[in-house]
Amino acid sequence: GIFSCGLTHMTVTPLDLVKCNMQIDPAKYKSISSGFGVLLKEQGVKGFFRGWVPTLLGYSAQGACKFGFYEFFKKYYSDIAGPEYASKYKTLIYLAGSASAEVIADIALCPFEAVKVRVQTQPGFARGLGDGLPKFIKSEGTLGLYKGLVPLWGRQIPYTMMKFASFETIVEQIYKHAIPRPKNECSKSLQLGVSFAGGYIAGVLCANCVSSC
Repeated sequence: GIFSCGLTHMTVTPLDLVKCNMQIDPAKYKSISSGFGVLLKEQGVKGFFRGWVPTLLGYSAQGACKFGFYEFFKKYYSDIAGPEYASKYKTLIYLAGSASAEVIADIALCPFEAVKVRVQTQPGFARGLGDGLPKFIKSEGTLGLYKGLVPLWGRQIPYTMMKFASFETIVEQIYKHAIPRPKNECSKSLQLGVSFAGGYIAGVLCANCVSSC
């Protein structure tokens, strides 16, 4: 979870930086290409990675909670339902487990996201997390770090629900139709490959769905 969320989000920090500024000041940042030009002119290449530390730490925490608690809640809800209903309503269990996990994951992410956005969109506010976090708390209080929690839930929970439900279904269908033997008889490398394939396809599906919404 840490690697899949923290490192990937940190890698696309320049794109996220332009996106946030386009949302805050659309008159100045009119498009992705012109946005990169504005940032390069005003801040140089180094400015493209402003906010990478809260991005890395925040999404690492989110990923750890998202994946860890999903496995916990999936088992918890399956145990409550019992073997028969857990098998019959497995998609509902995937949806409930992923939604529950994302609620916790976003609580872990929200403070870092708040500081990240302020660092990226308010010139001169702070250099990064180290000086930005205490300055944010001083000006808006600790609870101010969670002002964006509800919109974050509104964005992330549907995304995560579709991602995990799609992933579980896709992997199940791969083993059912594309691989001629049960999962427990497959090598670890083959299982890893199936997981990567399922994760990639699920990521494309849920990203397109959420962006369309």
